[in-house]
Amino acid sequence: MMIIRDAAREDLEAITAIFNSTIAGRMVTANSSEVSVESRIPWFEAHLPGKMPLWVAEEKEIAGWLGFQPFNSRPAYHATVEISLYIAKSYRRSGVGTRMFEYAVSQCPQLHIKTLVGLIFAHNEPSISLVEKLGFKRWGLLPGVAELDEVERDLAIYGFRV
Repeated sequence: MMIIRDAAREDLEAITAIFNSTIAGRMVTANSSEVSVESRIPWFEAHLPGKMPLWVAEEKEIAGWLGFQPFNSRPAYHATVEISLYIAKSYRRSGVGTRMFEYAVSQCPQLHIKTLVGLIFAHNEPSISLVEKLGFKRWGLLPGVAELDEVERDLAIYGFRV
């Protein structure tokens, strides 16, 4: 049985491993090399339960994680967050992402969040398919703004109103 809970410091190794597993595919993150657990500590500590949470889905192991981070530091954007969702390879296409998203949306009212924004490489068809299935709409495109292995990549902007 899968549970979704606030991430704990002892989950950081699994969270980092899931993140690093996506780098080689050049579809999910703009990072071009793996990150260390130690380098992720400040990022982890910036996620505050009840404000900018970081959740994990756990079965026998950590199956995925979902985090909110500020969309913009200016006060007018206080009710808008950027959402990040990463699923362990063995759990992809199993419904974990959908369940985590539904959980995150259910928490938005008490967090005073009204808008979720996702930034997704335009060639990342699996993620685009998921967010569109979940009700996100494409709000924009930033052509050629990222370069991975000397290939320019477009960044699609997806939004969801809670």
